[in-house]
Order: sequence, then C-alpha cells, then structure tokens
Amino acid sequence: MESVNAEEFTVEAVERALQQLYYDPDMGKKNVAQKWLTQAQASPQAWHFCWALLRSDKVPEIQFFGASTLHAKISRHWSDLPTGQLDSLRSQLIAQVGQFASGPKMVLTRLCVALAALVLHVLPETWPTAVPDLLCAFQTGEGVTEADSQARCLALLEILAVLPEELQSSRIVSSRRSQLRSTLAVEWSSVCSLLQQLLHRADAPCAVRERVLRCVSSWLTLDIALKDSEGLLQSCFALLKESELFDMAVETIVSIISQPDCQRFADSLVKVVPQVLGLQEQLKKAVQDGDMETSHGICRIAVALGETHCRTLLEQVDHWQGFQALVSMIMSCTGTPGHYPVNETSSSLTLTFWYTLQDEMTSLDAERQTLYLQIYRPLYFQLVDVLLQKACFSRDEDYATWSADDKEQFRTYRVDISDTLMYVYELLGPELLRNLYDKLGTLLTDTTRPSSWQDIEALLFGFQSIAETVDVSYSDVIPGLIGLIPLITANNIQLAETIMFTIGSLAEWLADHPLMLASVLPVVLHGLSNPVLSVSCVSALKRICRECRHDLHLHASDIMAVSQAVLVKEIHKSPQCMWIMQALGFLLSALPSEEILGKLLSLVTPHIQQLEKLANELQSERLEVMRPVQTQPHNNNPVVVVLQQAFPLIQTVLNKWLNEPEVVEAVCAVFEKSLKTLIHDFAPLVTQLCELIGQMFSAYPQASALDLTGQLVHIFGCEKDHFSPISALLELVTNITMSIFQLGSRDHPDVVESFMQLHAQVLKRKSDLYLSDRLDIKAVFYCGILSFKFPETPTLKATCLLFTELISHCEDVPAVRELLQDDGKLLLQTLLEAIGGQCPSSLAEHYAEVLFSVSRNCPSVLSLWLREALLPPGFPSSHLTAENKEHFCQQILREQVSKRRMKDIVKEFVLLSRGQEGTEYAANY
Repeated sequence: MESVNAEEFTVEAVERALQQLYYDPDMGKKNVAQKWLTQAQASPQAWHFCWALLRSDKVPEIQFFGASTLHAKISRHWSDLPTGQLDSLRSQLIAQVGQFASGPKMVLTRLCVALAALVLHVLPETWPTAVPDLLCAFQTGEGVTEADSQARCLALLEILAVLPEELQSSRIVSSRRSQLRSTLAVEWSSVCSLLQQLLHRADAPCAVRERVLRCVSSWLTLDIALKDSEGLLQSCFALLKESELFDMAVETIVSIISQPDCQRFADSLVKVVPQVLGLQEQLKKAVQDGDMETSHGICRIAVALGETHCRTLLEQVDHWQGFQALVSMIMSCTGTPGHYPVNETSSSLTLTFWYTLQDEMTSLDAERQTLYLQIYRPLYFQLVDVLLQKACFSRDEDYATWSADDKEQFRTYRVDISDTLMYVYELLGPELLRNLYDKLGTLLTDTTRPSSWQDIEALLFGFQSIAETVDVSYSDVIPGLIGLIPLITANNIQLAETIMFTIGSLAEWLADHPLMLASVLPVVLHGLSNPVLSVSCVSALKRICRECRHDLHLHASDIMAVSQAVLVKEIHKSPQCMWIMQALGFLLSALPSEEILGKLLSLVTPHIQQLEKLANELQSERLEVMRPVQTQPHNNNPVVVVLQQAFPLIQTVLNKWLNEPEVVEAVCAVFEKSLKTLIHDFAPLVTQLCELIGQMFSAYPQASALDLTGQLVHIFGCEKDHFSPISALLELVTNITMSIFQLGSRDHPDVVESFMQLHAQVLKRKSDLYLSDRLDIKAVFYCGILSFKFPETPTLKATCLLFTELISHCEDVPAVRELLQDDGKLLLQTLLEAIGGQCPSSLAEHYAEVLFSVSRNCPSVLSLWLREALLPPGFPSSHLTAENKEHFCQQILREQVSKRRMKDIVKEFVLLSRGQEGTEYAANY
C-alpha cells in the first residue's frame, strides 16, 4: 500500500486496508492504511465502492466506512460526481437510510449526515421539494410492522436533526449559507406540525420524543420566529412533568426563549410569562425535596426569559404585574435555601439577571424609569439581604467536610456576589452602606441577641465589596465602621481575613482621614504575625503604606519593627515577604531624606549579613578578592547604596552557582526590578552589571539575562558614558547565542525569542551599536532566518519584530544595507515559505509588518526579489497559480502607505495558499 494506482481502489483493497487499520498491532502499518484509505475516499472510484461496503453482509465497521465515504464524497468531492448520477445517488441514499433505520446507529447517523449534505448541495434549485419529499418518504409504507414504523420515524427525525447541524458545520460561503437557512426556515411549519403530532401521541415512546426535542433545538439555529413555535413551546412545558424527559425539555425551552429575535414578537413573549410562572409549585416542591436537578432546570428557564427579554417585557407596561411576578420568582431562585455549591446550584444562575434588570430600567425614558424604580428599588434592598445570606459561610463543622473543589467554587461564587453588590450600589447609593452599617452595629452591640461570626463576616464582606471599587469618601458611616472593627472578636480565620481585606479596601479613605489610622493599624500589625492571615494581612499593610505613606510618620517605627520581626522569623512565604518589602519601600519613600538611608540599611542589613555569611562560607572553597565599594550616600539614591553593598556578595554567591538556572533567574529578577525602579539613578552600577550579565550568560545562557540586557539598552543605550560596556556586552551575548544556534537552538525557544527581542530593542533605541565592526550582524540575520522555522508563536512574533526593525535601518546602517543587498531574497523566500505554510491568522499580521517594512524601505529591489522568490512552481504552496503569484506581487509593490491594507493582502494570500479562498473559513479569518 506504499504506492497505489487508481485502479487499485477496489472493494477488496479497501476491506484489506480497513482490516489493517482496525486490527494490525503495528502502528506504522496502521498509519499507512489510514493514509491509503484517505486517498481512496478522494478517488472517483469511491462513488462506486461505497455502496458495496454498505451491503448487509458486511460488518458494522466496514459499513460505517462506506457511509463516511459517501459523506466525504458529497461534501468535499461533489464536482467529480459522474454526470446524470444525481437522481440515482438520491434514491439510493434514501433507500440506504431506510435499510439502516433499525441500526447500527453509527452507520445510520453517517448516512443521514450524507443525505443532509446532498440536500444542501441541491436545495433549492435542483430539488426544491427536498424536505416535504423526505417527510413523505419516511412516513408512508404499507405492511410495515410497528417496530419498523418506529425505526423509520426515528430515522426521519435523525435526518431532520442533522440537516441544520450540517449547515452549521460545513464549509459554505456566507451568501449561500444565508440562502439555505432561509429556504429551510420556510419548511418549519410542516416540520413543526409533525414534531407536535409526535409529542402529543400518547403511545409515542420516550426515544421518539427525545429525538423530537433534539430536532427542535437543531432547527432553532435557523432563526425560527417565536410566533411560529408557540404550540411546540407549550408542549415542551407539559413535558417538564415527565422526569425522564425533564432535562431535554429544559434545554429545548431555554433554546426557544433565548433566541434574541424573539424580541420582535412581544405578544408571544407575554404569553410565555404565565407558563413560566406556572412552574412555581413544581419549583417549590423540588426545593423542599432537595431535588437540585429540577430546581436548577426551572431556574434556568425563568432566568433565560427574564435575562434575554428584560427590555421587551419592561416595555409592556400594561403587563407589569406579570413581569414583577417573574422577577419575584427569580428572587426566590437567588435565595434558594442551602449553601452553594453543596446543597444548591440555582442561585448562581440568577446573578447576571440583576445586572440586566438594573441596566434596562435605568435606560428607559424618565416616566417609565420612575415607575419601575418605585417598584424595584425596595426589591434591590431585599436582594442585598439575600446575597449576603447566600455569601455566609456554613457552620464550622459542616465547612470542614467540604471538598477542596467545593470550597474553591464557593470562593468564586462569593467573588460573583461581590461584583453584583458593587453594581447594585450604583442603583441604591449611600443608603445601602447606611443599611449595612446599622445591621452590623446591631449585631455587635445588641447583647440580647447572640450573633454568629458568619453574620458579622457577611456584612463586612458587603462593605468590602463596595469599598473595593467605589469611591466611599462621601459616606458618613465609614468612621463608624472603623470604630466598630476593633470591637470584633476575630476568633475565626475567615472573619479575620475579611476584616483585613475590609481595612485594605478603605486605604484610600484612610489617606483622606489619617487620624483614623490609629484605630485600624494595630489590628493589621497584630495580624502580621499569624501565617494563616498572610495574604490578607500583608495585602492590607501594603495598601495602607502605598495610599497613606505621607501620614505614617508617627507609625513608621511600629510598622518597621513588626515587619522586621516577622521577616526575621520567616513567618511568610516568599511572595508575601516581597509584598512586605514593597510596603516598607512605600513607607520609607515618604520619610525625610536624611532618615531614609539609615532605616533602609537597618531593614536590609540582616539580609545582607545572611548573604555575606553565605558568601564567606563559599569563600573558603573558592577565594575571590572582593573590591570594597566606595559609596557616596549623599549623592546616590539610597537603593543604589544598598545595591553597591550587596553587589560583591551577589557576585560571590553567583560564582558558586553560575550554572544553576534558578539562581541566575533570581539575580536577574533583583536587577530587573532595581532598573525599573531606579531608571537613570542606576547609572553607577551599569558597568558592573554588564560584566555580571556577561559572566552569567557565558556560564549558562538563559533568556532572563538577555531580557536584562534589553532593559539596559532601553534605559542607557542612548547615553555615551555607557556605550562601551553595553556594546561589549551585546557583542558577547550575540557571539554566545551564535554558538547555541550552531549546536542546536531548537531546545531553547525562550533564549531565541529573547535574543530576537534584544536585537529589535537595540535597533529601535540605539542603532549605533550596529556600527561596531566586532558585532556580527550577518550572523544575527541568519539566526533570524533559522528562527522562522520555529513553531512557537512568541518566537516567530519576536523574529518578525527584529526583521521589521532591521529593514527600517537599511539606509542609515551600511552593514544592514549590504546585508539586504546580498541576502534580501533569502529573507523573502523564508518569509513567503512561512506565509504559504499553515500560518495562523495571529502571525499573518506580523509577517505583513515585515513585508510592509521591505516595501517602504527597499522598494527598488523588492520587485526583483519577490518575483525571483515566487518563480519556482509549487512554491510556497501547490494551491497557488502563476496568476495568483503575479497578482500578489503587484499588490505588495503598490502598497507603501497602508499597513492595514498590507495585512489584508497577506491574509488573502495565506488563504489562497491553503486553497481556502471563498470558503466560510475565509469569511471568518
């Protein structure tokens, strides 16, 4: 089967190949068989052998291949159907569907899909009565047993179900798809009539009614009008009483009433409201019985109607009571008893409805807005109470039994509630905060009614949700809230965390009211020693130090002392330790300049001593002479002073672990953050850092060192004082990366990506670096050419960026000009090969950027390069004709102004290269 002739595509050969594909244990032989069978399906002989494979004496696997071949021929090779064979194909296919009506199911389904594909090819021109003919063909037949009659009915329903599905999934151009959708939609009345008959038949088996519901959902994709489905919708509501059909009935009802087009049929929508309200007793019983599936399904229906058609139903002012009853029903779903997601799953479905209702109400005209706000404003206060009740944690003993997944779902659910509360605040305003404050005050001060920590936590959670994103500076209850916080006994982790997050959310308010810091800062500092509160407490401290830094002078010593103590004790994990250091950085930055260095040194000295101790231990193994650093504290940024002290220690530690990626990564991270913070103040350390990066990259080339070099180029590339060390470093990392390419760069896509970005940065910021005789620009170019072969999208994007920048310097950098004169054609060949391959749309735009740069900067030679590169037949794709290529050349050569137009030209060429021009895929590309 390695090489085959057309005459070898016989029934016997196909069966042998299938035997090999299904049963041969050798994967190599399986792959050969798979490839051969694909060729067989594409051959004209397939129109003949497929029928023989469907004979009743064949095993189901062979019959399935026969049916799949039919579908492949009809959908992809319609043009090689022998002339005059259409009628025969149609009648044979209908007959085969009848033959397989009783199974096997997999063969029947493929045959139905093939028949659907045929209908889509010939409708409406050649076979305008296709749907009525099929309805007739499978409903008639004398002397047919009841079992056969049911099988034929199921086969018909399968055909009807797959017809719109095939229209959705097949490659058809938009205009043709639109025509077919309209043609099929015209047939809905007769199809709908049949489906209703089957649903109403008392003796209709469950399998038939299930298939009917699937048909309905399938045909709805044709944009069927709600007014044309009213009777069917009513039948589906009736099926909600039958447990075995409940789930499918819910899906179908939701599909029908979720059609956006329904809004054109307000009268039909108004009729649906009482049908949904009629489900309330069933919903109530399901909740009482703990039947989560039923309550979830009914809730989905109510929300689908309310959310999709909120605007339309609000506009029917004469029917406001019906809509209000629907809103109340959705409120009962929001307040479903139990804890999400353990005892109930309905409440989360309703949250987006409350956004929608609020948006639609507030966008109505003034008169209707006044009416509805009068009705629904009290309901939104009730909603807040319900949401806070739902946000409550369960009892400790119950919560302890929850799985990790349940806890994570509950956490996400609370985030959704938090977002909803924040949005509702826009409607209810400061009165909402007053409401929450009064309730919290009552809980904390009313000794006659014991309160649970869960209730207190929920109210604080409500405050925090709003204060997190809303400006609460004008609220008169915040001072009272801050006065209440110290009264709370936080004997529970969840409550303590929410207290911390609440304090953090009020950091901006505290900046405007610094006297109140004395009330809450001790709470935060006390919590800092508890590792369980690490994230919430450190986050609160960081936010306070960032927002209130100018008012923390009196508290600075306390904050420093507590922070240093917890850092020394290593209570927190590394990310939280970094947050603490950031918080202290904010704090120190606002102190008088004469105080900063002393406090900064006291903060970092223990860490420097630790590093020094480590360095001294290493010294015994590998002696290094450490040059003393001459610091000038008064002239330099305090952070530079610290870095100068730490630099030789870092150097010593690094000498020991130069080959350890994690250590190198950590060192690069230290200097990258320092560079971003200090910007030009980093200048005294540039030469040392260039030497250090050179050492790291020489010992173990990794992307982080290249990224750090890029940072140096970005900040100091244009400063002549630093030109020499940066130039030397660039030459070094370039030479080392060359050797990586020679040894096999494929294992280092991250290094290649960073290398491309680095040179693009150099060309953008300081192209003078490319004037050096010691920098091998030609080698950089060839590395870029090789990088075009990488499959990783980020690497390819970085490569495109390099060439876009490189080409733009063909006039001002002589070496670049010579390079492009010698190898410009190679670049274009490589680029065209990439474009002509399986190029994703996200990359086509980047390739277009390179071509645009060539067109703008090298127009005189582009014409020659392009035509020479495209000359070989079949390059860059066998789908391209000589006319396609010439048209592409002309378009490229004309385009020197619009980058967007160049992107469109390249996208079109990509599709032509794939043979997909004019397909639905092309329409969406």
